[in-house]
Amino acid sequence: MLISTMNDLPGYRITRVIGEVNGLTVRTRNVGAQIGASLKALGGGELRGLTKQLQEARAEALSRLSEAATEAGATAVVAMRYDSNELGQTFQEILAYGTAVVAEPIA
Repeated sequence: MLISTMNDLPGYRITRVIGEVNGLTVRTRNVGAQIGASLKALGGGELRGLTKQLQEARAEALSRLSEAATEAGATAVVAMRYDSNELGQTFQEILAYGTAVVAEPIA
């Protein structure tokens, strides 16, 4: 599955637009990472535990986006974006979304 943040795919021709697809995940923060982040906040610096959790959540959202596009009959997703929201102070929502298309290589 080709996934691009661009609106077109160089070397490919979009032959059909299927429509919007998305992949969503909602995660709770790991207690250990949260405690580590609280301690780290005292001295400053990167919160590696939380960074790792957010990277994993983005990967999961992207995987779900790819699955949704495949189920819709797409061969690619264009104009892919991420959106993120905090729900309360405990949950993090990550959404990957874009336009599912059928794209063929230009011969």
